[in-house]
Amino acid sequence: MIRIENITKSFGTLQVLKGVNLEISKGEVVSIVGPSGAGKTTLLQLIGALDTPDSGAIFFGDDNICAMNSSRLAAFRNRHIGFVFQFHQLLPEFTALENVMIPALIAGKSRTEAAKEAMELLALMGLADRAEHKPSQMSGGENQRVAVARALVNCPDVVLADEPSGSLDSHNKEELHKLFFELRDRFGQTFIIVTHDETLAAITDRTIRMVDGVVSDEK
Repeated sequence: MIRIENITKSFGTLQVLKGVNLEISKGEVVSIVGPSGAGKTTLLQLIGALDTPDSGAIFFGDDNICAMNSSRLAAFRNRHIGFVFQFHQLLPEFTALENVMIPALIAGKSRTEAAKEAMELLALMGLADRAEHKPSQMSGGENQRVAVARALVNCPDVVLADEPSGSLDSHNKEELHKLFFELRDRFGQTFIIVTHDETLAAITDRTIRMVDGVVSDEK
């Protein structure tokens, strides 16, 4: 489903990615691990079309996202990719329901349709009774589940998660990790997760280890 061909990326004189080649299949839950500075988050940002590589190509099926112009890339990202960040990145002035609705509204759905789909996802996350709560009124675990619902609202092909459980306690970490697999089994989505959590990495379908800007091992 995703094919990465000889990706390089530098920031000034620092070369962060030094020719990464990788294939990820539809429905896989893949973890990317490695020491700080190995290039994990940079690679995730490139896969998510949040930045562009210096050279190489990234294919989603037959579509090379590196060849898209900015407007087409933004539409592709909104429709095909969902994001979950370490610190949920919810907008504090909006309710849980409104936060989940935002990507659907950007995609052009009506408020009625967006609200219906967002509410269904919040119910799936066990958060139906938190729909009108703002982030400050919810726990860290609840906010992160809202963030997952937001990532899923447009039914993306792939969900990219950057240290998604890094700010959670052990109980909420375990619940979030279980949720990823339940969602994959239910919706067939691909999950690519950057993590330092070896417990999470151990249960994913495949672990990709990065060192010094290259893939050093896959298992």
